[in-house]
Amino acid sequence: MTVRAVVCGVGHYLPKRIVENNEFEATIDTTDEWIRSRSGIERRHFATENDTTSSMATEAARAALQDSGCEANDLDAIVLATSTADFTFPSAATMVQHQLGMTQGFAFDIQAVCAGFIYALANANALITSGQANRVLVIGAETFSKIIDWSDRTTSVLFGDGAGALILEAQDGNGGPSDRGILSTDLNSDGRFRDLLYVDGGVSTGSTGYLRMQGNQVFRHAVEKLASTANNALKSAKVSTNEVDWIVPHQANIRIIQGTAKKMNLPMDRVVVTVQDHGNTSAASIPLAMSVARDRGQIKRGDVLVTEAIGGGLAWGAVVLRW
Repeated sequence: MTVRAVVCGVGHYLPKRIVENNEFEATIDTTDEWIRSRSGIERRHFATENDTTSSMATEAARAALQDSGCEANDLDAIVLATSTADFTFPSAATMVQHQLGMTQGFAFDIQAVCAGFIYALANANALITSGQANRVLVIGAETFSKIIDWSDRTTSVLFGDGAGALILEAQDGNGGPSDRGILSTDLNSDGRFRDLLYVDGGVSTGSTGYLRMQGNQVFRHAVEKLASTANNALKSAKVSTNEVDWIVPHQANIRIIQGTAKKMNLPMDRVVVTVQDHGNTSAASIPLAMSVARDRGQIKRGDVLVTEAIGGGLAWGAVVLRW
């Protein structure tokens, strides 16, 4: 028998403040049509004064716990992917642990920007398959609105805030692609490209800083690297593209999503798309999309999903799982 990390609960949280594209027209040189045509984004959610990364992560976690039928102390670990934690330390994950009332186990953050949730899934999978944990809460949560330069028309319209969460638990499988759970992971990074997407702040500067991005260069790397990592993960899982029910991509830009699907020879009707309603929520985008797609009735038990993302670093990767 093989131990698999199987999804047993999913949930998400979005701030109440919804910002339509036309709100930007009053402050920067842009239009609703320009934003839609270049990104596919129509609206996004921004954190209110009561929303923080840890509070949104906690709400998403509560929704996933309710969905799974588990209590907080049924968890062995929390792995939280974020680049916008409330503080330099402690980790947002330990704050969620406290807010959930989880009094045992361990919690930690992972920072791989938009690829963070892929890295978090891979780490949670390793904890479960190695026997170090039986049930792991995996969260992606971001408040990118706190690091946006509102005078930059190329980045300020792209990002949003929110959180999504999955609960993975150990279940026995046969060791083949028919098993439920995570079937393979593929992680990559290349620090030579750090200047393509970064925040110009941190402990070395004494300020939080703002997000900076060379959009055209990121796009050029994204489609090729996302298709490559997804195909590598499928090969490792011994799953063909014909067997994939859904691609659940990082929701950064509709043109990247379309380009990756085309490169993988998969039609768009097998791609989960939420970017129009959420914008780019970085590490939160994949679990948000999974939760929304499950609620829509798209993702069903037994479906094969391939999910992929690329972010600053550059860091990128993919996970294949059977729901």
